[in-house]
Amino acid sequence: MSEDLERTQEVTAENAPGPWFLEIGSPEAMQHATLALERGLVLGSGSAADVRVVDPTVSGRHCRVVGTPRGVLIEDLDSRNGVFVGAARVPRAVLGARSGAFVIGRTTVSVRIAAPTGEVRPAEGIPGLVGSSAAICHVAEQVRRHAALRAPVLVRGESGTGKDVVAQALHRLSGRSGGFVPLNVGAIAESLADAELFGHRRGAFTGAVATRPGAFEQAQRGTLFLDEIAELPLSVQVKLLRVVEDGLVRPVGAEQPTSVDVRIISATWAPLELRVEEGRFRADLLHRLSTLVIHIPPLRERKSDIPMLCQALLARCQPEVGPRRLTSAALAKLVDHSWPGNVRELGAVLYRAAVAASAGLIDAGHIQPYAARKRNVLSPDEALELLARHRGVTSAAARAAGVPRSTFRSWLGKAAG
Repeated sequence: MSEDLERTQEVTAENAPGPWFLEIGSPEAMQHATLALERGLVLGSGSAADVRVVDPTVSGRHCRVVGTPRGVLIEDLDSRNGVFVGAARVPRAVLGARSGAFVIGRTTVSVRIAAPTGEVRPAEGIPGLVGSSAAICHVAEQVRRHAALRAPVLVRGESGTGKDVVAQALHRLSGRSGGFVPLNVGAIAESLADAELFGHRRGAFTGAVATRPGAFEQAQRGTLFLDEIAELPLSVQVKLLRVVEDGLVRPVGAEQPTSVDVRIISATWAPLELRVEEGRFRADLLHRLSTLVIHIPPLRERKSDIPMLCQALLARCQPEVGPRRLTSAALAKLVDHSWPGNVRELGAVLYRAAVAASAGLIDAGHIQPYAARKRNVLSPDEALELLARHRGVTSAAARAAGVPRSTFRSWLGKAAG
């Protein structure tokens, strides 16, 4: 084993005792396995494999993974399509001691230390939500558990993760008879926010030539989705709080309030707790809107879902460009990207690749993600906001900023000083 490690490409060097949790995601299925220290597993599509992978492009005995003190050793067993780590085909590699991913055929294998606690694998999926990783299954389970309740839900997640998809799924599974009314409050001028949310009566102001129902009245007995809730002006936040508490709206120009039966779902990428500390968001409103919270993980934390997502996204553009398939090298390049724009960015990258790949097969050269913009310096306030956005995990915030943890800690030190 020591000779093998000396001749192996090493991705990281960090001791870890294991065990490791493997998520094996192909376009057709998600499988799981546990790898113990000093133990090995053969992955492949044949009966001789320890873990049979549901992927016809994977060889019968494709590769071996072995738990070592320095990480997970991956060895290609003379497979047909090879093993890809970090977008490069390799005969052997040591994957990071605590986490990482590699590609075999059209399948992504994500590796992380230990199995996640409280893992949920619901029998059926959620409308519009693609993926079967433990992280996305946990989201799906929360959606099913919360859908029929009346309490407000706050959906949190980075831009492009699919907060609107979760909101629509909550409504579809709620059984509510009314409609789903989406409203991006960040795009509403403060002077028009009252009328947009609560409506207005004829003659309430210059230009109000007819009575117009607001978003709450439009969503009667249904769901109102308030996207980018962090951008709601303070002057409107107090009025929204009253509606959440008593279920009464007063349209602009109306003498009496109107009772509404509306389920409120809010969404934001912003760290609302930090906005509260800065006086930009009301604490009492946050407490009411976040009665139930669903956090959507970023794509970089669920890379085993990328094959399923690619299949779904390529199917969408098939009527325009025809059928497209990914090579192992193309999938590896997708897995190697950090996806700051999440699923929205993945869809754009795949569309461009599908247009460029005239022969029907998308190869690595067709995959052109936008280069992640790396900041040389963050202000103390920016560093704190980025840290809050990553739930206080310094290493995750540092990766998002594109700097070492030591650099990021120095920015935080300036904020503390």
